[in-house]
Order: sequence, then structure tokens, then C-alpha cells
Amino acid sequence: MSAQKVSSGALSVFTPPGEGTWQLALQGMSCASCAHSIEQALTQVPGVSQASVNFATEQATVKGDPKLVNPQGLIRAVEQAGYQARLIQDDWPDPTDAERIAQRAAERELRLKVAIGVSISTVLVIGSLPMMLGMEIPGFPMWLHNPWLQLLLTAPVQFWVGKHFYRGAWAAWQRRSADMNTLVALGTSAAFFYSLFPTVFPHYFSQQGLQPDVYYEVSAVVTTLILVGKWMEQQAKGQTSEAIRKLMGLQPKTARVIRQGVERDIPIREVQVGDQIRVRPGEKVPVDGVVLEGSSAVDESMVTGESLPIQKSVGDEVIGATLNRTGSFVMEARRVGKDTVLAQIVRLVQEAQGSKAPIQQLADQVTAWFVPAVIGVAILTFILWWVLASNPTLALVNTIGVLIIACPCALGLATPTSIMVGTGRGAELGVLIKSANSLELAHRLCTVVLDKTGTLTEGRPTVTDIWTNGPSSLAVLRLAAAVERHSEHPLAQAVVQKAEAEGITIPAVQHFQAMVGNGAEAWVEDQRIRIGRLSWLQELGILWDPAWAEQVQAWESQGKTVIGVTQSESLLGLLAIADPLKPTSPEAVQQLQQMGLEVIMLTGDNPTTAEAIAQQAGIRRVIAQVRPDQKAAHIRQLRQPQHLVAMVGDGINDAPALAEADVGIAIGTGTDVAIAASDITLMSGDLRGVVTAIQLSRATLNNIRQNLFFAFIYNTLGIPIAAGVLYPFTGWLLNPIVAGAAMALSSVSVVTNALRLRRFRPR
Repeated sequence: MSAQKVSSGALSVFTPPGEGTWQLALQGMSCASCAHSIEQALTQVPGVSQASVNFATEQATVKGDPKLVNPQGLIRAVEQAGYQARLIQDDWPDPTDAERIAQRAAERELRLKVAIGVSISTVLVIGSLPMMLGMEIPGFPMWLHNPWLQLLLTAPVQFWVGKHFYRGAWAAWQRRSADMNTLVALGTSAAFFYSLFPTVFPHYFSQQGLQPDVYYEVSAVVTTLILVGKWMEQQAKGQTSEAIRKLMGLQPKTARVIRQGVERDIPIREVQVGDQIRVRPGEKVPVDGVVLEGSSAVDESMVTGESLPIQKSVGDEVIGATLNRTGSFVMEARRVGKDTVLAQIVRLVQEAQGSKAPIQQLADQVTAWFVPAVIGVAILTFILWWVLASNPTLALVNTIGVLIIACPCALGLATPTSIMVGTGRGAELGVLIKSANSLELAHRLCTVVLDKTGTLTEGRPTVTDIWTNGPSSLAVLRLAAAVERHSEHPLAQAVVQKAEAEGITIPAVQHFQAMVGNGAEAWVEDQRIRIGRLSWLQELGILWDPAWAEQVQAWESQGKTVIGVTQSESLLGLLAIADPLKPTSPEAVQQLQQMGLEVIMLTGDNPTTAEAIAQQAGIRRVIAQVRPDQKAAHIRQLRQPQHLVAMVGDGINDAPALAEADVGIAIGTGTDVAIAASDITLMSGDLRGVVTAIQLSRATLNNIRQNLFFAFIYNTLGIPIAAGVLYPFTGWLLNPIVAGAAMALSSVSVVTNALRLRRFRPR
């Protein structure tokens, strides 16, 4: 498989050569240890290089060699592990019909089981009230307490409502492991079959002088409570993907296409590249494309976060799903379906939501041995209570409590739910975080390094002054533009634009050569013309008049960049180029410094100009006159094991530094190469997005820590209490029904806490 690139002008996605990626929707997972088991099964498939299972999204991301790996083999591996899987088709903007049908069927089945379980459990609890209270209730219908009736009512709950617990436990047993299904199946089965014995053989208990109590309500209620918790958990987890649904909902359903001179509305899926589309006032732009005729102001805030509408005219690019405010225009479709900017944003957010943060490794390590350890504690609890208290009933009740309360669901949900909500909220704010690892690293940053041109400044430099050494200013500009027309540097474009604005006819050149980080040279009308930084020209031995130094110093003190133009070995003139600061840059720098971060400007400009711009922006430290190939080395020097560095840039020359930094942040209005090399992309190009990204990272990591704390505390305290450690001091034992309720609510509380990130606002 060759390297592929999907370029959008605002976003770029790369597929590594020789590697394929598959997304699987999973069914049957009940806890984090299930996710761990599926990961192990997938990584054992020949050709798979990496497999990551997200318990919160119930999806698996698999990477590997497409020559060896196929979807059928992956699905077979998941099924052999005891779960169900189906391939997620890359179908934009809606999932496949099969996927929707399967999801709705699973939801209906769960609701039905919850309804039946709640109804039967309510009857069983009422019938068990005399036993639970230890007293007779006047007028109580004793037939409800009949063991045979309770057996008849409990059996459907135990073996149909809770059948997937048995299936999961059996699958875990086949692969010589244990998971939450094992705990629930053991606990509820112990209560059910213990109750079955006195139901069938009541005389044996009477002969032994024992009370033939039954605990059918424990079996039914615990099973039902766990399913109720799962249902509540699904409802809450559904809200974690709300940001994705909002983004996908931005896509219009139809487009007004002009074909053979006739305008007609067609479904968005039928739009093809090259189609001409009319967009009227108040309508959404259907797909990505270019304006062919007309003009309008387009609101791109839903994609870029930019609050002000942007004027669009012939030749300008428009982004699908953005809102046309005023005028009407005709556009040509350039990117449709899954290639649009919106589709790529959704795909990047989904990939980030499915990735794992390093902090999750702790939870994964714990869940790997957690369930077997709980089974060991349960066995020990049973033995100790039977030996020390000589009471098999209490031994059984406490053992069931340990098995039920110890489910590691909350531990497995603690990290991925926060990651899902955090990355989704970032997308809504115009901050695309490409992986959970980047999100976690951003909160530990110590230094933020900013490129100057296009990052701190507008990136639209203009020639403001021309100083000549004899020839007219237009003659110097003519020769400079001839050379710079072949360069992609922003300063070069400023020179060409100035010449075109003056109506100058730009001559042809020969033997053009770019001098990376210094300038360029070419032959124009049989004369070698050089244009570039003054230090480079001096190194070449160009004669320098001291009188010129005063003018250079004056311009540079104003924050202007000065470049020289030479003919043969003599200096023809100087050009002063200004690139104004973005209005929001000083505010962003101040906020970063208030957050305790060191802010550094890293630029190829000369020290005087760089210091002038830095002073305007409020930056205290400047590293100037750095060639593009040296930027990555400077980032490497700044990085330390406990000193993380972020690089913010927008140009091709920033790509190595972005890749070298602990966190690379690309301005979304920059080049595709810079965006591809980054970890975070600011869609709007506003430097305040860096502040938003770091604040969001800190909020998300705080949320994850809260979730992990509550999950660990829940299990740390819950298991000993269920085992009965408080009984010698308080005479109180934990009812297995209460244990089941606590276990169900723990998962819901973790997801609910993660949902608080949806209200995140940058300060």
C-alpha cells in the first residue's frame, strides 16, 4: 500500500506506507478486562502490528499489513474470544444500515430485559420482606414468599435476562481467564443454587435445625441492577459522542446541482467532483470547493471557530457545512463525501477518542489481574466466615457481596470517557487533538515556542519601503520580483505582489536557485541577481556602505524585515517588509505566561526585528536568525525529561520542529505538511487556540484523575466492606443487593463526571 494523502487546504491526513487500519464495532463487552482480552486476541492475528480496544466506545482500532490481515480474520479472532464484532464501513456521513439496525436491536433487547427484570425483582423483594425484616407483617400475602413461586419467577431473570453473563463467563473460561461476567455469574449463581437446595429439600434443613431461607431476590435483583446500570451507562455514554453527532449533523442533506443548464436538488451522496452547485443566501455549503461566480460572506465558525464571516469571491475556497450568509454564488465541487474537511475532522476526532492515553496504562495493568484477585478474595471470605462464624449462610452472603461489588467497570471507563468528551469538546472549539497521548502531554508543558511569520503575525507581509543605491526603486523591485516569483517564501510573495501592484512587467529568469534559510539567486538579463538576508550577502563579500546601516537599524527597530538585492557583486537596494501582529497574539501570549508557561519566539529573522516584534507581543525570550534546518535542533536543546516543549508553527520550514517537539501545534491556515507533522491543529489560526488546547488538556486530565480516584477508592473500600470487615465493630453486613446497586452506580457516576467536560469554556 503506497502512502496516501488527502489534502483539504485546511487539513491533511496521511496513511503510513505498507499499513492498513480497520475499525471494528464490538458487542458483548462488560468491563475493562473484556477489552484487554479482545486486544490480546487481535494482537495474536498474523500481520497485526497494533490493536487498541476502547471500552467506552465499544470499538477496536487495528493496524497491520493489509497483505496478511483481512476483516474476516479479525472478526473471527474476536468471536473466538467470546465476543461479537462487525467491520465499521467508512460511510460518510451516516453509518451503514446494518450497523444502525444492529445497534437499535441491541438497545431494544436491553430495554426489554430491564423491564422484565425490574417487574419480577419488585415482586420478589416484596415477597421476601418478612425474611429481610426478620418479622411477621400483618395481612401480608404469604403466598408471595412461597419458595417454588420465587423459583419460578427467578429462573427467567437468572437464565434469560442474565444469559449474557453466562455466555461471557464461559468464553472467559475457554480462554483460561476471568472477567466481570465471571464475577456476576458466580455471585448470582451462588445465590440461586443455594436457594434451590432448601426449596427442593426443605426437610434436610429442618432435620439439621437450620432455617430454610432462600435468596432468590438477591439473584434476580443483582442481575437486574447490573443491567439497569448498563442501561444508564449506555445513555450517559451516548452523550459523550454528542460532539461527533453535532459535527456530522452540520452536513446538509441536499445540494442544488447545475447539470446541463438545469438546476435540481439531489441528495448530498450523489454530488460528484466537478459538479457545479448553486448556494443561496442562508444555505449551507454542501461540499468543499471553489467559487466560480458570485460572492458572499460565509460563516465558517462551525468548522474553524472563527466568529466573523469571511468574504468569498471568484477563486476562493469554501468549506462544506459552512453557512452562506448574504450573497448567492456558484461553486465547483472539489472534495465530496469522506474527503471533505468536515469528514476528516470527524475521522480525526474519532481516532483520538479511540486512542489510549499513557495514564490509562495503569488502569489496564490493574484490570489484567483484578478479577482473578477478586475471585481469590471471595474464596477466602467464604472460608473465613464458615470457619470462624460456623455460618454457611453468612459466608455465602458475604462472598456474593464481594463478587458483585468488585466489578472493574468504573476503572475501565475512567480514562476513555474523559478522552472522548475532551477531544469532542476540543473539536467544537476548533482545536483538533489527534491522539489521547497529545492531550495528556499538553497539560505537562513547561515551554511554548512560537514561530513568528504566520503564527504570531498575520502571515501576509507587504513591502513598505525601498532604498536604492542609484537605480530607481521600481528597477530594483523589478529585478527582485523576477527572482522571488520562483520562491514560495511569504516574503518572496510580498515582493512579487508589490511589483504586480505597481504594474511592473516581470522578466524571465534562468538558473534559479533557492538558498535555504538565506534567500535566492538567478540570472536576469545576463546578470546574476541575489536577494536575501543581509548577513548572507555580507558573507558573500558584497560591499557594505556604513551609511546604509542606519537605515537598516531604523527599519528593524520598527519590527520590519530588511532584505538586500544585489547585481553581480554590488548592492542595488534594500527592501523593508512588514508583517503585522495578529490582534489576538499579545492576549494569547499573556494568557500562556499567566498559566506559568515560558513563551519563546523562534524565528529566522534578525535579532533587532525579532526583538521588536517580541516586544509588541509581550514575549521576553527570543531565539533569532535561526535557519529552518536549525529549528528542530533548538527544540531538541530546550527539551528535558521533565521539561516538555510545545512548538507552534504554520510553514513547511516548521514541520521538522513540530515533529521534534513533545507537542506540535499547527496553525490550521498553514501548510498541509506542517499540519500533518503536528499533534494538535488550530483550525481557526487564532493563537488563543493554544491556550484553549492546554486548558482543555488540564481540565481533561483533572477529570481523569477524579475518575480514577473514585474508581480505585470504590473498589478499595467496597471489597473489604462486602467481605464483612466492619461486622466485628458494628454488627453490620453489606446486603448483596446494596452491593449490586453500588457497583451499577459507580460506572454511571464516572461517566457522568466525564460529561462535565462538555461545559468546558476557555478562560
